[in-house]
Amino acid sequence: MPISEALPALHRSERVAALGSGVFARNDQRKQAYRAGAVAAGLPSLLDLSLGSTDLQPPEAAIQAIRDQLGRPESAAYCLHGATLPFREAVAAWAQRRFGVAVDPEREVLLLVGSQEGTAHLPLAVLNPGDSALLLDPYYPSHLGGLRLASAEPQFLKLDPALGFAPRFDQITACAWDALKLMVLGFPHNPTATTGQQAWVDEAAERAVRHGVVFAHDNPYVDLALEGQAPALLCSPLWRQCGIEFFSFSKGWCLGGYRIAFAIGAEPLITALRQLKGVVDFNQSTALQAGAIAALEQAGDWPERIKPIYRERRDRMAAVLQQAGWPVRIPSMALYLWLELPERARVAGLDSEQFCAQLLEATGVCLTPGNGFGAGGEGFARLALVHSFEQLEAGAQRMAAWLAQL
Repeated sequence: MPISEALPALHRSERVAALGSGVFARNDQRKQAYRAGAVAAGLPSLLDLSLGSTDLQPPEAAIQAIRDQLGRPESAAYCLHGATLPFREAVAAWAQRRFGVAVDPEREVLLLVGSQEGTAHLPLAVLNPGDSALLLDPYYPSHLGGLRLASAEPQFLKLDPALGFAPRFDQITACAWDALKLMVLGFPHNPTATTGQQAWVDEAAERAVRHGVVFAHDNPYVDLALEGQAPALLCSPLWRQCGIEFFSFSKGWCLGGYRIAFAIGAEPLITALRQLKGVVDFNQSTALQAGAIAALEQAGDWPERIKPIYRERRDRMAAVLQQAGWPVRIPSMALYLWLELPERARVAGLDSEQFCAQLLEATGVCLTPGNGFGAGGEGFARLALVHSFEQLEAGAQRMAAWLAQL
């Protein structure tokens, strides 16, 4: 037997097999195929609205700090935990300003290589194989991926659009709560673009303490609520008794490609995650840390400065789609529209994956199919507001013309 035929069976673990292909990977393959054939076929250029990778630029102070630090030899060296102390101190100062909460930069703050590192690695740090963990449905894909890698048993709490995507914790029995070891929530919520309420996070923290559950709150959109006030686990008085919260520079400071984020949490959880990181990866370059520090200290208002841009894109794009006969639920969070599939698509019998695949092939506009965010996402598609309104409007016109022919 040729080696190439034997290797897949020998080297693919059950954990990897359980991950599947992933919605973003499937979309990436479709985008590559479209790009490859678009020019020869005379098709319009790709308009990628599938990722929350913004066209908006980071603050100049952050970029300049990175440039300055790149000239130092230590920026190219491995960065162990001790070298991240200036970053952790800046994070602690930010937490005090932002939430009025004093945190210990030595014991309660950890640098992450993107917040997805935290959500993917935390289950490995706190769960044993077969342990039960709670996710919202819809969920962000890496939340489930982390549980699969840890060989955990996911349980799902469905978010109902009719209830404003509010989590109904009372739907979980006391017995089920007692069986849980971890719950992973995130408000403001991706993909539904729902800001959420502090009362939801407070109730989750109270139940976590009562039942001995680790509460992980993924909060990269904390500064991008367009309506209402974004909740935070750090605003709950119980956070040190149960939880850890993940924050990112990707969205509020437009530094997604730099992959720098942090966790603030109860000391035992930070210690466990740090121990895991110690054998899996090092940290980001001190140059990237310098940029993040500058973002916090010199451009703390950057998220507020970009919110009006997202608000305008949201309102104008929703109006264009509604005019084309595609009803839109106005989101309370920046960056995304969570779109129910239009009636024509449902009548044609298209599920979310088929709809987005055919839309891309016909128009060059790429959305993310809702089924990639769990069973609760079926019947929806996520549109990222990551290009100028002129480009978004042109994309909407392409989509409307195609829908009219379905």
